[in-house]
Amino acid sequence: MFKKFQFVCALLLLLAFQMPSYAQQDTIRVLCIGNSFSWDAVEQELAPLCAEGKTPIIIGNLYYGGCSLEQHYTFLQKDTAAYSFRYIEHGVRNVTEKYSLRQALRLCQWDYISLQQASHDSGIKESYEPYLGALIDSVRHYQPNAQLCWMQTWSYAQDAKHPAFPRYGKSQQVMDDSIQNATQVLMERYPQLLLIPCGEAIRLARLTKLGDTLCRDGYHLSYEYGRYTASCVWYEILTHKNCRHNAYKNDKMSCKQKRLTQKAAHKAVKSLK
Repeated sequence: MFKKFQFVCALLLLLAFQMPSYAQQDTIRVLCIGNSFSWDAVEQELAPLCAEGKTPIIIGNLYYGGCSLEQHYTFLQKDTAAYSFRYIEHGVRNVTEKYSLRQALRLCQWDYISLQQASHDSGIKESYEPYLGALIDSVRHYQPNAQLCWMQTWSYAQDAKHPAFPRYGKSQQVMDDSIQNATQVLMERYPQLLLIPCGEAIRLARLTKLGDTLCRDGYHLSYEYGRYTASCVWYEILTHKNCRHNAYKNDKMSCKQKRLTQKAAHKAVKSLK
């Protein structure tokens, strides 16, 4: 009997060592109430970063192009199935059209739920209310245990042709400063929000030898390393792991681009402490 007990214990110990460490971790569930900027930030690079970091993740992104806080709130109040819902599990992306915010909030227990302003209003702090406060209250009703987040968006490229860029004098610096000021105001008003500083990471990356090349069309992030930068910010916030120790990079990136973007993302997250 004793020998049989020893054999069982040894077998269990062997299985424990063979089992991947990430299998023992809880899956992180993230929902973004967003638009094309959340598409850039979480849909392409976050899952492979988490896979490399041995952290299971489920990503939900409610996509509606150019959606503002006001529009999100209207959709929620009217229960409008306006979104393209992108659901990523085990790195596999599935898309469901004509999805509502209420459906997403009822889908499962989310660990993190992020809100964001449309890029064109991101530096106009007067555009945030009363919609941000109302959305926070409404989301809390459906998901009282989720950590609510604020995804800070980024400024446009200096040569951007976006029709809203003149609101910032067609100045990247003015737009950066406006976004930073708006972020500071909302974080003082809602200290319960967890800040995801994607905008700051893009700003810092532009100060490196990469220059003003992080956007593919003047405002959406480049497929090569712009999206990667924003996802590295998300990775650090969600996993509490240093993205500079993550070996993943996409095939279009150089090692130098990986190093520079990871450094910018890490510095942006570190600035929160």
